[in-house]
Amino acid sequence: MAVFSSRKWVVDSFNELNIKYKYEITYFEARLYNKTIPLTKGFDVVCVFVNDTIDEEIIKGLKENGVRQVALRCAGFNNVDIEAAQQHDMNVVRVPAYSPYAIAEHTLGLILSLNRKFHKAYTRVRDGNFALDGLLGFDLHGKTVGIIGTGKIGEIFINLVKGFGCNVIAYDKFPNEKLQKDGLKYVELQDIYKQSDVISLHCPLTYETFHMINEYAIAAMKTGVMIINTSRGPLIDTEAVIAGLKKGKVGYLGLDVYEEEEELFFEDHSESVIQDDKFVRLQTFPNVLITAHQAFFTKEATMNIAETTFENVKSFFNDGKSPNIVLPKEPSK
Repeated sequence: MAVFSSRKWVVDSFNELNIKYKYEITYFEARLYNKTIPLTKGFDVVCVFVNDTIDEEIIKGLKENGVRQVALRCAGFNNVDIEAAQQHDMNVVRVPAYSPYAIAEHTLGLILSLNRKFHKAYTRVRDGNFALDGLLGFDLHGKTVGIIGTGKIGEIFINLVKGFGCNVIAYDKFPNEKLQKDGLKYVELQDIYKQSDVISLHCPLTYETFHMINEYAIAAMKTGVMIINTSRGPLIDTEAVIAGLKKGKVGYLGLDVYEEEEELFFEDHSESVIQDDKFVRLQTFPNVLITAHQAFFTKEATMNIAETTFENVKSFFNDGKSPNIVLPKEPSK
């Protein structure tokens, strides 16, 4: 198994579990993309993460190098050309759920930090500044929180904010029957925009959801709205949200993902000049809080990722199939 985009936490969790599985693993810090395809020669499995590229060129290269399976150690698979995988008979598996609690709790943390300005207060107190000016927040109790996407993560997050006494409304193309029975109010997407004080994104990245938060969506929102994205970066049009921040229409923005994060996140750029002007502009706003795709990052989640990945590999090579296969579309004619 060749493990790309490997960091210390990946190596530690994989090695801990591999005492049981005894796979032959080689770790590569580099991302998988066209220039690193030669590294895959001779491996049965290539294991990748969210910012690795699995397009048609990569899949063809993997096939030529003898790779039989691509094991994603994440839930999303928007970085994979599924049609090409089917055409080239490449098995692709994923980790559909590792810890929805981790991401839901991180989402709540972003909301509380933005609202009560914990990050600013911490720095002030460290500097001996105990003034309260500029730290004014608001009660979450009684506010309307709009949830877009009510899968496992969205469901857990809904339960968390209900504990604060929030009024929760939701939108999902496929409503959660359990939540409906529990009284969750589903509304149209435009109603989410119009009514919500806080909007939190928990949906996958598809053609329909790409840049769903755009200039038109923001124009329909309440002035001063808080937008939180711990799902997929391209759900938000960065230029549109910057314009919204400048006008004061967007009052708070919390991001754990960013639409051009591939060249930034999971790397140390502290000694270099960041070339992404839109990202740098976001960092200049006092009401923006960005974390570097760490919402999933708990001990429980990392071990679940490792175990599910290993089981996916085991099932494929023992039985020729996996319960977590990424189902392909019909191939083009």
